[in-house]
Amino acid sequence: QVQLVESGGRLVQAGDSLRLSCAASEPTFAVGWFRQAPGKEREFVAAISRYGGSTSYADSVKGRSTISRDIVKNTVSVQINSLKPEDTAVYFCAATGGLRWPPGTFDYWGKGTQVTVSS
Repeated sequence: QVQLVESGGRLVQAGDSLRLSCAASEPTFAVGWFRQAPGKEREFVAAISRYGGSTSYADSVKGRSTISRDIVKNTVSVQINSLKPEDTAVYFCAATGGLRWPPGTFDYWGKGTQVTVSS
């Protein structure tokens, strides 16, 4: 079973940039980032394919976010610039159990890291 641990979440000010990291216990296939704000459903943020050749971004962060991965270190990071109060949420990383792209079901999930953007 793949274990994922997110890090990097913290309190930041609107307009700041933040880089979140996801450390996996073993090599993974596609990895995605999701977020869930209080009272809201979990939503997709970004995803990256097995070797980083393909990426996908939600409209909410497109143009101000970059997802990348280090295959050797088994880590996936997402940077979000120009943070807004609306970006406040618990951010989760998740991995798929297969090679499908675009990714379908994400089978493994981390416990999340809190991002709070003050206005």
